[in-house]
Amino acid sequence: MSMKRAPDASVILVVEDDDLVRLCAVEMLEDAGFAVVEARQADEAWSVLHRRSDIGVLFTDVDMPGSMCGVTLAGRVFETWPDIRLILTSGRQRLADREVPDHGLFVPKPYSASQVVDAIHHAE
Repeated sequence: MSMKRAPDASVILVVEDDDLVRLCAVEMLEDAGFAVVEARQADEAWSVLHRRSDIGVLFTDVDMPGSMCGVTLAGRVFETWPDIRLILTSGRQRLADREVPDHGLFVPKPYSASQVVDAIHHAE
């Protein structure tokens, strides 16, 4: 069993197609002391993940344009990089944590900084 990367020692990849929501999420996480990389949709995030080895947390919206949604992206990330923590969010859908791959967590929109940071630290 692989150990999850410590979120404080790694980069968070924020995947969100709404520019304003993504900007707010990135700013919120940077203000909390995290290093952040951003992507507009899952296909772009998949490319980022292949180029970087320092991603420790995936924070992704569920509903996005492109060839895959956030749930599909999270499943592929779990299969390829099982040490990356998974946090999913949506304003349209409500997922139970058990529906998130690899014991990840779901945070409904609108979310607060403390909710996201707490989820990052508690995702397995």
